[in-house]
Amino acid sequence: MQATLLDCQTNISFTNEEKRVDFYRQNELPTNPASVRKNTCMKTLNLNWKEKDLPQNQRTKHVHGLHPYLGKFIPQIAETFLRKYFKDGQTVFDPFSGSGTTLIQANELKVNSVGCDISAFNVLLTQAKSKHYLIEQARREINAILMRTLQSDKTIFNTNEFLSTWYAPQALNELLTYRELIQDFENQEILKIILSRAARSARLTTHFDLDFPKNPQTEPYHCYKHNRICKPTETAFKFLKRYSIDTIKRLEQFSIIRTDSEINAIHGDSRFIFPGRIDGVITSPPYVGLIDYHEQHRYAYELLELEDRSSEEIGSASKKTSLAAKTEYQELISEVFINAMRYMPVGGYLIVVAGDRHGLYPEIAKKCKVKEEAVIERHVNRRTGRRSTEFYESIFIWRKRN
Repeated sequence: MQATLLDCQTNISFTNEEKRVDFYRQNELPTNPASVRKNTCMKTLNLNWKEKDLPQNQRTKHVHGLHPYLGKFIPQIAETFLRKYFKDGQTVFDPFSGSGTTLIQANELKVNSVGCDISAFNVLLTQAKSKHYLIEQARREINAILMRTLQSDKTIFNTNEFLSTWYAPQALNELLTYRELIQDFENQEILKIILSRAARSARLTTHFDLDFPKNPQTEPYHCYKHNRICKPTETAFKFLKRYSIDTIKRLEQFSIIRTDSEINAIHGDSRFIFPGRIDGVITSPPYVGLIDYHEQHRYAYELLELEDRSSEEIGSASKKTSLAAKTEYQELISEVFINAMRYMPVGGYLIVVAGDRHGLYPEIAKKCKVKEEAVIERHVNRRTGRRSTEFYESIFIWRKRN
């Protein structure tokens, strides 16, 4: 007899062979996440958003756009499954919290959240996004440190080789001056994020290669982004000013819709941490062999002197995609989910968004002994910048067994 998987609170069931059907293709209109309810049929979800359906300003709304971050999943995915599987006052856990997407969206929907990440910068970014600011105080501090940086005539002595290599002298002195002044203010998390964002843009690199520049660009060059000859930047202050204005706007926008639901960001290894009692998981783990998450923010680690735990990253690009690397990935990801399930009830949901082009997650599901409800294949055809390749990602919907 063929086993079936019953869609929660509906009369729709899926056979084992149907679990990987691209359900969204049965619909012409994409799903509006705000319309999703507990009884929304899985078969009706269309998460195949195009650029016109979900423009960049919606994908990076309010504090989601405080700092560039490669490899994050869009808040609309988190919102869809928070609305379907979580209630007000429950707690969602994201063991690969990254830039805090799940946690911020949970707060909007009155769901408590806990996140964990091995990257100190990721945790700092989440803390900066989620802090409950007194907006007028935050505005005063952001403007004050900017003015003091502009007025400073002090030269900061630097011994960091990375910073000397990647920044023009004036730009580096402005960044170091700003960094030195942060200790005088209360809202240090958000000031560090403004500093980091400015440092990313002020590096000696081409305008079209801010993600992973290989070598410093010290001479004028033909810029593909602007279609003209551009010069490497010599100052950081213009970026500090630009991102200060943008940050104030984003904090104000989030302050209007944020709730009193708890947000807790933990710096640690998700295989071992104690998140407290949780009701389920929504997460997007690193894709095997794709991104070095510490390295993409190397400038922040060097400038802010953050703890580097890059050797503990799961699935980092430096480990590539050999058979041994993929086997290790399956083992470590399984340990993360097994640990998470210790603190959630039987029947609790694990929503896992992953680019599984190597087919690793069926084995992970077996190792975790979860019940697979469905797998949605989502076509990602909305890319920005020079990374325009289309791809599919899978959304695994699992439940904890008895």
